[in-house]
Amino acid sequence: MRRVVVCAPRSEYFQVKNPESHNIGEAAERGKAIAQHRRLRAVLRSSGSRVINLREMAGHPNSVFARDAGLVTPDGYIKLRMGLKTRRGEEGWMASALDSLGVPCAGKIEKPGTIEGGDVILAGESAFVGLSERTNRSGVRQLSRFLTRMGIEVRTLSLPLPHLHIGGAMSVVGPRTVLCCRRIFPRGFLEGYEVVEIPCPEDASANVISLGGRSVIVEKGCPGTAQALRRAGYTVHLIDLSEFVKGRGGPTCLIMPVERKEAANKRE
Repeated sequence: MRRVVVCAPRSEYFQVKNPESHNIGEAAERGKAIAQHRRLRAVLRSSGSRVINLREMAGHPNSVFARDAGLVTPDGYIKLRMGLKTRRGEEGWMASALDSLGVPCAGKIEKPGTIEGGDVILAGESAFVGLSERTNRSGVRQLSRFLTRMGIEVRTLSLPLPHLHIGGAMSVVGPRTVLCCRRIFPRGFLEGYEVVEIPCPEDASANVISLGGRSVIVEKGCPGTAQALRRAGYTVHLIDLSEFVKGRGGPTCLIMPVERKEAANKRE
């Protein structure tokens, strides 16, 4: 990644009066969470990424999970509409940040549609989209129209519980390779892609960050994922993100990719 947006926890993530309404499982330890996020940013920078660190949105503890608030495509960003009511408003916050970075707006999801960034996996000429408790059919139809105009094929899956977003069940780890949870995806859904499967018990998760060049970030609490990726020839950076797992997030939830090297090369 050349540019990536993050939102480090400072205050809002630690001021949750009603955890259930924000879908936060357990209060995070302030010092530990700040240190963990600092480590994540350091690894991103060491891989060659320019890291843009936004301030949290007031009253929105989940704004640290930057991925959900927007979607950056090869033609610009799509302003989403959050499915979790307590996160409504983060779409405009993220849109303003992307505007300031010079990213053009390529579309907007309108009522009654809802779609969150964690339910969209862009993989070259394909997009894997999850229908979930946060992303509804109207949102997927609207998104599909935007992506189809860009020449991107949309593949949609009704996501089984307990997965919150499709991003918890699969991640792109190479130009034509995906990491995914076993037995989640129907035959043909991942056609055309090499697949690294993991069983997704408690010690494994498909929520990882690809840094390019067969290098990935894996949450420290997922040794099964790290082992599978190493066997497949990947370099694994294990990072403790336990304080964000408490908020029901993983590595990819914490980043908004804005520009990837391969995309930049195509424009050049």
